Amino acid sequence: MSNEYNYYTPESGPDYNYEQNQEPKKKEKKKMPKLIKVISLALVFGIVASVAFQATNLVADRFLGTTENREVKSVDNTKISQSTGETAKSDIASIAEEVMPSVVSITNLSVQQVQSFFGGIQEQESKSVGSGIIISQNDSELLIITNNHVVEGNETLTVSFVDEESVEAQVKGTDAAKDLAVIAVQTKEIKDTTMDQIKVAALGNSDQLQVGESVIAIGNALGYGQSVTSGIVSATGRELDGIDEKLIQTDAAINPGNSGGALLNMQGELIGINCAKIASSSIEGTGYAIPISKAQPILEELMNRKTRDKVSDESQIGYLGVKFADLSREAIQMYNMPSGAFVMDVYPREAADNAGIQKSDIITKLDGQKVSSKADINDKLQYYSAGEEIEIEVARLNNGEYEESTVTVTLSARPDGNQ
Repeated sequence: MSNEYNYYTPESGPDYNYEQNQEPKKKEKKKMPKLIKVISLALVFGIVASVAFQATNLVADRFLGTTENREVKSVDNTKISQSTGETAKSDIASIAEEVMPSVVSITNLSVQQVQSFFGGIQEQESKSVGSGIIISQNDSELLIITNNHVVEGNETLTVSFVDEESVEAQVKGTDAAKDLAVIAVQTKEIKDTTMDQIKVAALGNSDQLQVGESVIAIGNALGYGQSVTSGIVSATGRELDGIDEKLIQTDAAINPGNSGGALLNMQGELIGINCAKIASSSIEGTGYAIPISKAQPILEELMNRKTRDKVSDESQIGYLGVKFADLSREAIQMYNMPSGAFVMDVYPREAADNAGIQKSDIITKLDGQKVSSKADINDKLQYYSAGEEIEIEVARLNNGEYEESTVTVTLSARPDGNQ
């Protein structure tokens, strides 16, 4: 009996052949089919490769500092953990949450004279909105910085905080030429729950800003409440008519109501006070902010001023007895004239005349505050009563050059029909 056995491929039949009524042939170690051998080798290779790959990762983790819990950024700048699937806040969301308690909404109620349907002049109440930034707190006041154009001409100012609580505010000081203002809220008027939620903004250094740097804008856009936009610094040192300062240009959306709001760097520091945008169907992404490093000395001066209420009795509002005119930018540049309110005429025996102010003088400061125009000085005088003594800085032409001097003026009462 032969010791050989027949080998079949899996497709042709059984592996072994037995003869009838005889003992089974002695088994010999069979040879492994070629296909099975190939499959087995592939499996072994796969296992070995997998082990080697995991070993490589372990070595890399230990020596290259990689971690198992890696993070990736999604398209909306939100970090997502691969291992847990939990979503973490983006940098912008974290900064907004941190800084929002420092930003307020400001409502300005004023009275304007408008022409009626029949051609006469009538007074009409006007409401405008803006933003502000909590910058400091003293023993009795919370101090807020904003733009001058947000608060000018007001009859009543109202500040709304992050918890939507509202309190009346008073103007502490303004600089119309720089479009800056400081207003004050009495801390005794603010609820304890509100005081627990609000905070003073952290100041950054706008002198270190670089073009292309990311920035965030927060403000009361369109009067709907606080909103957040982001962008980059498009340029620095920009000039804009009506503001005597080099400005930051940004493509972060700046809309009506954002004026006086915060422009922040990516550390959540205040680096600018939003002030204007260019509105045109052919222009997009052109907003401006006053650099905080340039504004800071002016704001500190305004913050240290005495807080005043408007004189409630119009007949007792301080009066200079001067007819003013505004100076054009071209005239100021051509004749090297200082910025201020130009004296067209002086009424006899009134406050200015008694103090020696003359026709063609330029009033540049009133009680330490810079004066930029006729409207600005008249707005400032509403906080001073007749009979009050104040210092006024006057520029007078002398041998082709303007020389400045300070005079003390005792304000008169405003006669009917005069400015």
